[in-house]
Amino acid sequence: MTLESQFEAQRIKNVLDRENIPHIIRSFHDSAYDGLFQGQQGWGVLMADKKNEKRILELVGDKKA
Repeated sequence: MTLESQFEAQRIKNVLDRENIPHIIRSFHDSAYDGLFQGQQGWGVLMADKKNEKRILELVGDKKA
């Protein structure tokens, strides 16, 4: 799932932590390019096991990457 902002990432992290769903949130920010790729690819990405996809979409909305 592509994330559009740091605020969205934090909101989703809080929800998934509360539900004990393992996940990784990775920012596309790169200090060498001063965030250049964030404008092209979004703020970052949420990664989780495929087996949790349905539950994650229920919790955060039907936003697909």
